[in-house]
Amino acid sequence: MIEIDWKTIRLQIIVVFVVLLILMVWYAVIRLEWQNPVVNLNMKYPAVGPEQKLSFSVSDTGIGLRKVWIGIIKDGRETVLSEKNYPPPGFFGGKAAHEDIVKLTIEPKKLNISDGDAVLRVEVRDFTWHGWLNGNKTLIEKEVKIDTVPPTITVLSKAHAVVQGGSCLAIYKLSKPCPVTGIYVGKNFFPGYAGYFKDPTTYLAFFAANYDQGHDTPLSVSVSDFGGNNSTVPLPGYVLKRAFKRDTINLSKSFMERKVAEFNVDMPKNVSVVEKFLKINSDLRKKNNDLFESAWKKTEKDMLWDGPFMRLARSANEASFADHRDYRYDGETIDKQVHLGVDLASVAHAPIKAANRGKVILSEFVGIYGNTVIIDHGFGVLSTYSHLNSFDVREGQTVAKGEIIGRTGSTGLAAGDHLHFGILVHNIFVNPSEWWDATWIKGNVLNKINAVKLMN
Repeated sequence: MIEIDWKTIRLQIIVVFVVLLILMVWYAVIRLEWQNPVVNLNMKYPAVGPEQKLSFSVSDTGIGLRKVWIGIIKDGRETVLSEKNYPPPGFFGGKAAHEDIVKLTIEPKKLNISDGDAVLRVEVRDFTWHGWLNGNKTLIEKEVKIDTVPPTITVLSKAHAVVQGGSCLAIYKLSKPCPVTGIYVGKNFFPGYAGYFKDPTTYLAFFAANYDQGHDTPLSVSVSDFGGNNSTVPLPGYVLKRAFKRDTINLSKSFMERKVAEFNVDMPKNVSVVEKFLKINSDLRKKNNDLFESAWKKTEKDMLWDGPFMRLARSANEASFADHRDYRYDGETIDKQVHLGVDLASVAHAPIKAANRGKVILSEFVGIYGNTVIIDHGFGVLSTYSHLNSFDVREGQTVAKGEIIGRTGSTGLAAGDHLHFGILVHNIFVNPSEWWDATWIKGNVLNKINAVKLMN
């Protein structure tokens, strides 16, 4: 007869019970975790257009995601946009979905959702036992505007003829405020700005024709509203052809050796002075021009200037805007460039005055342009001052029209003491002579603004 060791059996049962109890407590702790799922829903604008793409992330660091539900509530009616259920985790949580990217396209008209105010709702739950076994819940509600109607554009200003390398102003009214609005000259975009006029839907935009854009370059007003609805209308106007001078720059051996040595050119030591010059005059010039052409991003949304711009006092014009230059060395043409400014020469180290009121957005050494100051005059209009011997202003400083900002010099790739003066409209260099001309300012800027003010 086999004797049963009840004491051992009871002990084993107790051990099994304790282990099961520990596992149950452990599993219950996991199932009862309190951390809510995370939803990263960032909309650029609180608006839903005719075909609104939505993408956001959801995550749960605990037991895992259970469900993502998305809907729109409009006029008391709930419309389900998307609903996704995730598989339950295994006992040890190995199959849990802890993160996901949710993507969908909202098309209000197909869903019979009318334009107007609505609420976008996102509900995410996990697999915990909270909420009567429904899990922890994260609820996101965003007030949005359903907008499927494109904005209308009414051009208010007249006369938009612009010469090659010239500037112009357009003023237009929209049926509603829009975050993206401006003028296209060919493929070049010039932002429009609200806030100058009392009517918040009246915009102005300074624009320009590049020196090489032809008569057939299309002009248009283009806008996009918060819902992504787009509208474009032709801007009455055209680009006028203008002849530019050709100029020959004869480079002496002494200039080449002296100036090239001033630049830290990343090239092998055994390359010729001509190769080094070409790298400076071409590659570095492009890099420097890119810096100038991106400076508009710091522009003030206000018109800081008043009246015609000032020219360097008692100065001679040594080079004109958009001169097409041939660089010759040792009897051969070694490079071709376009001069994007006006060279003005006076006495050595002549005082330079701010051409108009504005804010200094750059005062530093800029490659071939040497010591340079850039002044923002608002609404994308900038003036540039280069080859300075020294400058007396700092970035962020507001300067008055006529305030001394520096002295002329020959820093950078300059042969002699002079001021290289430039005007930028947005990211395009333009002919400064227009901005010096009081008659041009009155006819092309002030008269347009005053005419629109009378309409408001």
